[in-house]
Amino acid sequence: MRIASIYAYALKIPPVGADSVDRDRHVETYSENASLLEKDAFNYTIADDAWTSIYSRNHETCLVRLETDDGLVGWGEGQAPVAPKATAAIVEHLCAPLLLGRDPFDVEYLWYRLYSAMRERGHVTGFYVDALAAVDLALYDLLGKALHKPVCKLLGGTFRADVPIYAGLGGTKPEAVAAQAQDLLSAGYRALKLHLRVPNPDLLAIVEAVRQTVGPRIELMVDIHGTRDVSAAIELGRGLETLGVRWLEAPCQPEDIRGQAEIARALDMQVATGEWLRTVWEWRNWIALRGFDVAMPDIARTGLSEGKRIAALCDSFNLPIAPHVGGGGILSVAATIHYSLAIPNFQIMEHSHEAHDWKGSIAASYPTPQDGRFALPDTPGLGVVIDEAAVARYAV
Repeated sequence: MRIASIYAYALKIPPVGADSVDRDRHVETYSENASLLEKDAFNYTIADDAWTSIYSRNHETCLVRLETDDGLVGWGEGQAPVAPKATAAIVEHLCAPLLLGRDPFDVEYLWYRLYSAMRERGHVTGFYVDALAAVDLALYDLLGKALHKPVCKLLGGTFRADVPIYAGLGGTKPEAVAAQAQDLLSAGYRALKLHLRVPNPDLLAIVEAVRQTVGPRIELMVDIHGTRDVSAAIELGRGLETLGVRWLEAPCQPEDIRGQAEIARALDMQVATGEWLRTVWEWRNWIALRGFDVAMPDIARTGLSEGKRIAALCDSFNLPIAPHVGGGGILSVAATIHYSLAIPNFQIMEHSHEAHDWKGSIAASYPTPQDGRFALPDTPGLGVVIDEAAVARYAV
């Protein structure tokens, strides 16, 4: 069996009822006072401040389709919340020549070969490694189908019977965020993560309102998206500790390893981070300085091959894994479920409750959670049946 064809698809999937999207509600999630410039040509929202990432009002991602000479097909995804055409171009122009004619069972070798092809040119992270992740996931999906096994069995077997998840929510008004939290509890979740960027006093008021609503037994996490300096993050963390928050995520700039290590040492609560770190070479510097308590690799950025190496490295330092999913699509979600099952040091998985079916609009079937957990998959590969007509419809 050899790889016979490789195609990459840059997708833009508009939200349901896109013509009537409530722009104010979308903006409020990130900052009540942000002045946003909407680029009609790309449908992106761009804040005037210096630290906020670009966001798309569409679901954007890059899919890869691999087919073997005997007609077997595998699908993968490289997370590309903006500019998925960049990732797709890398797959088709740089990855494809090194993959065609290869044995797909050489999956870890192929990741390393692709990585080495550009490493001395400085392409050791970003769009290039995201493209490698898309290929890697497609290879595992293909191999699972070839062997009639779910991918978690190919990764070494399962450490647990299911995957606990937390649901994300956000906003700027305590009452509104607390109402969201109650809705998510009604949907079966027992762990919630608040995406908050407001000043510390306002943020603590929001978390206190949520805690009063959900009670003491519901796990709460807070993600502030790198918006604090070291002292402000420590001050915030100490306030969150009094409210029983499990972790503070991405407290300061992602470039500041030592600053984040200082925050982690100062707080009793967990400090979580790492969605932007794609390889063990990046992770080892953070681990050496003990820059976090919980590692958050994103499998649609690391791939499963490198994700396993990251988990093993973290495990050797007694550090748990809470995989990031964020803007990743339905294949990213599925791959993360398999990853979470197949590593010993898993803690909890991220999940986007409201966006799940939106992400699944390119699939005929896909995993869905029940009562805040994903069940052990029993279908071959990643367990997602892709609707190729839908992929073609949303391809840029």
